[in-house]
Amino acid sequence: MASRPHFDIRRQPGFVAIALFTFAVLYLPIATLVTYAFNASDSVTVWGGLSLRWFVEASRNAAVQDAAWRSFVIATSAATVATVAATMAAIATTRTPPYRGLGFKYAFINQPLMVPEIVTAVALLIVFSRIKVWTGYSGLGYLILAHTAFCIPFAYLPIRARLESMDSSLERAAADLYATPWRAFRRVTLPLLRPGIIAGFMLAFVISLDDVVITEFVKSGGQDTLPTYMLGQIRREVTPEVNAIATAFLALSVLLVTVFFVINRKKA
Repeated sequence: MASRPHFDIRRQPGFVAIALFTFAVLYLPIATLVTYAFNASDSVTVWGGLSLRWFVEASRNAAVQDAAWRSFVIATSAATVATVAATMAAIATTRTPPYRGLGFKYAFINQPLMVPEIVTAVALLIVFSRIKVWTGYSGLGYLILAHTAFCIPFAYLPIRARLESMDSSLERAAADLYATPWRAFRRVTLPLLRPGIIAGFMLAFVISLDDVVITEFVKSGGQDTLPTYMLGQIRREVTPEVNAIATAFLALSVLLVTVFFVINRKKA
């Protein structure tokens, strides 16, 4: 009996053309944006020569500096709190025998992923507007809380995936050797879980850093983050400065992915 030929998707008719078209749709707009970030002209559509002018102007812009620092503070705080909460939730939902209601907890934790972001933003706006009236406080705490609530499921997924792939016999062995639950977690579970925690933190950080919808609804006056500042600039006047800021965002994302890859490779 003749063996069936091995199926190779790369040899199918049209595969190369479809792949090239897909890559063009994904990366050509990004390449165009990056190219025009180095445009010396005042226009975003007319090439005026190669220059770092708009990167320099963006770095000297006080509004951009304030928005960038505010974005970093919010993203770092929200990602940290979300990662801690996600780690505790992942441990509580994986290091336990299955029971009725566990699936509901999964859905509840991941609810921000399933509900449209605009719905979450409106709900947070209603809640925080009442709290602002009661307390008189209108600082960055609301943005940090809102971003934290939205980022928890993004941090939860890689941490839970890492926990499920870990060998729980090591933790049981630590308990057999009279390690307390906290000591077993600190000396066994946490080191093995660290790549998942780093992945969850980076994902939550990036999601918080570039969020627009929730920030637009929750922020008070003078609390623009870098994405909302860029949105405001686009509404008023489009200049290559926006391209330069977007290119810096892209470079930061690539850097985070590279760092995570290097850390995971060393761990392996």
